[in-house]
Amino acid sequence: GVFQIMAKMVRRTCAFCPEGEAVSVMYIAKERNIAAHQHCLLFSSGFVESEEYNPENMDIRFDVASVLKELKRGKRLVCNFCRKKGATVGCEERACRRSYHYFCALCDDAAIETDEVNGVYRYLTKYFLIIPVQLWSGSLLYKSVWFCVLTVRIDFLRKCKQAGLLDDIFEEMLDTLHLAQEKLMDDNTSETEYEETVMSLFDCGLFENILTNIHSGTEEKIQELLESRKRLDNKIELLQDLKEVI
Repeated sequence: GVFQIMAKMVRRTCAFCPEGEAVSVMYIAKERNIAAHQHCLLFSSGFVESEEYNPENMDIRFDVASVLKELKRGKRLVCNFCRKKGATVGCEERACRRSYHYFCALCDDAAIETDEVNGVYRYLTKYFLIIPVQLWSGSLLYKSVWFCVLTVRIDFLRKCKQAGLLDDIFEEMLDTLHLAQEKLMDDNTSETEYEETVMSLFDCGLFENILTNIHSGTEEKIQELLESRKRLDNKIELLQDLKEVI
């Protein structure tokens, strides 16, 4: 039979990064005009290395077809940090639905776990706890325990709902938003209060998401108006021609 040789990514290193830095390693496919950081590939949730780890031959670890497939999957995923698409790095905690770009996960203090020997590359949404564990001998052992903050928040809100407090929480949130609106609209608001209000709105993430949706809607509206103007221009041109004929 005929064996199809799959196109591979070629290993390269960034000339500007310090020697030996893991993030400096890149893989390139010139024929498809693709370049990717090694860690962006390894930590992508839907990506699997095409070859076994071999320190003597690193060039054959990734095939182009798999990279293209993962890029296509990432187009549907929005990063929880920068709010842009292409977030292929998913949290290891099943209950967590957050996705990131690799470097955005680092900026958001994600817990990165790397085990090159066993091929384990994963991250968990911030944070980690150091908790004391009581041993049978009576002494204490301090152990690192990773957990996903989102899971804790979900459980908390579910308990609030069961206790009948969810409506009160949202009413309080609406009152806070109305107060923020009044401060931003009031010309007498001090510069310090104005800055604090703006920071609070953007820090919560909700305000930025709404702005993104409005921006998307604005772009669609502009496109509709441009198309409408084009139709009107054509109609005006036809009427002018008709006028000349008459």
